Amino acid sequence: MQKAKNKKDTQVAWSEDEVKLLKKLFPRGRAREIAKRTRRPLTAVRQKAYSMGIKTKGCRRWSANEVQLLKELYPNETAQAIADKLGRPEQAVGHKARSIGLRKEKYPPWSKQELTLLKKMYPDNDKQDIAKKLGRTVGAVARKAYKLGLSEKRRFWSKKEMSLLKRLYPSKTAEQIADQIGRTVQATRLRIVKLGLKKTFRLEERHRVVKGVKEKLCRKCGKWKGESQFSKDRSSKDGLAGWCKKCSYKPAKKSRKK
Repeated sequence: MQKAKNKKDTQVAWSEDEVKLLKKLFPRGRAREIAKRTRRPLTAVRQKAYSMGIKTKGCRRWSANEVQLLKELYPNETAQAIADKLGRPEQAVGHKARSIGLRKEKYPPWSKQELTLLKKMYPDNDKQDIAKKLGRTVGAVARKAYKLGLSEKRRFWSKKEMSLLKRLYPSKTAEQIADQIGRTVQATRLRIVKLGLKKTFRLEERHRVVKGVKEKLCRKCGKWKGESQFSKDRSSKDGLAGWCKKCSYKPAKKSRKK
C-alpha cells in the first residue's frame, strides 16, 4: 500500500494549458502529438482523456482533400504517419484505405534489365550475391526464379577439391576452406559431414613452443594461441580446454542475449 501511495504522489498534476490541449486535440485522434508536447507517456494521455470522458470523433466524414492526400501518401508512408498528418486515428486511416481499395506494394515490379540479369546470374551464382546485385531480398529472388522456371547448376566436387578439403580441414575452419576452394560455407560443411571428417589431432600436433612460449592450437578458430588463453579442463590429457577462451565465450554471450 505504501508503494502505491508513493507512486501516486510522484505523478505530476495536469496544468490548465495541458488540459485545454487535451480537450482540443484528443477528439481529433492526435494523442501522440499531445504526448510529445506535454512530455508525458502516451498511456498517461489516454488515461487522462478517458477519466475526463473525452473521446475521439470516429464518425467524422472524410473530405475530398483528405481522400486525395491519403491516396498519395499511403503507398510510401505508414498509417501512423498519415494519421498524424491528417489528425485522425490510425485505425480510421487503415479502415478508409481498405474501403477505397488501396494496397501497399512491398516490392516494386521487376524491370526487363533485372529479369535479364537474373536469368544470366542465377545458374552460376549464389542467391545472396544476386540479391545484393539487384537490391532485393533473397526470398524475392528465389520466388521470381521459381516462377520463371530457372534452376541452379549443380557443381560436382572434383578430386582436387576433395583432397584439398581433407588436407585443409584439420587446421582451418569451414569459412576459410570455402573461400580457398570457391564454394559456399553451407556446401563445404555439408561435404565435410558426408565425408565424415573430424578434427582429430595428436597431443604433440596441438602443442608447440615458439620463442620459449608454450602454444596450443584452438579446435574452433584454428589459430595458435598461448596456453594462458585456454581455460583449465581436468578431463583432457593436457589439462586444457579444446577451444580458446574467446571461442568458448561467444556461444555463452549469445545465450545470455537470448
